[in-house]
Amino acid sequence: MAQKKTDSVKRMVELATFYVGDALCGMDILKIQEINKLTQMTKVPQAPEYVIGILNLRGQIVTIIDLGKKIGLGETEINQDSRNIIVNDSSGHVGLLVRQISDVVSADMERRESAPANMHGIQGDFFTGVYKTEQTLIGILDVDKVLSIEE
Repeated sequence: MAQKKTDSVKRMVELATFYVGDALCGMDILKIQEINKLTQMTKVPQAPEYVIGILNLRGQIVTIIDLGKKIGLGETEINQDSRNIIVNDSSGHVGLLVRQISDVVSADMERRESAPANMHGIQGDFFTGVYKTEQTLIGILDVDKVLSIEE
């Protein structure tokens, strides 16, 4: 009887990649509900500075967070390339504003490395590690931490 090769298959993850400032980040594509362009947002009085507004997405209220501001990588400029990555949170839908969407990368999570020592401070808290491709490094975003840590 042939041995199954399920162990290596289990560790493969499709990473949706995107830019936050100049940093290439990725997250498990299964955590994403959808990706869209910004639509009309309503400002939220007295919200934390990283909350840039709320929007109505087909009848559901979505809080939009500037991911760059939230994780300490600077404010995200809203332009034709910026997108909202809509994810589900325990409290509802949240949109993560990113500078630009990139490719989907098949990643063997066995090859994921710890975040380097220079990813200390607030930014390091939001990453579970780094994945190397032949061309680049992808910081693997811990979406749950991004949505749970309050300033």
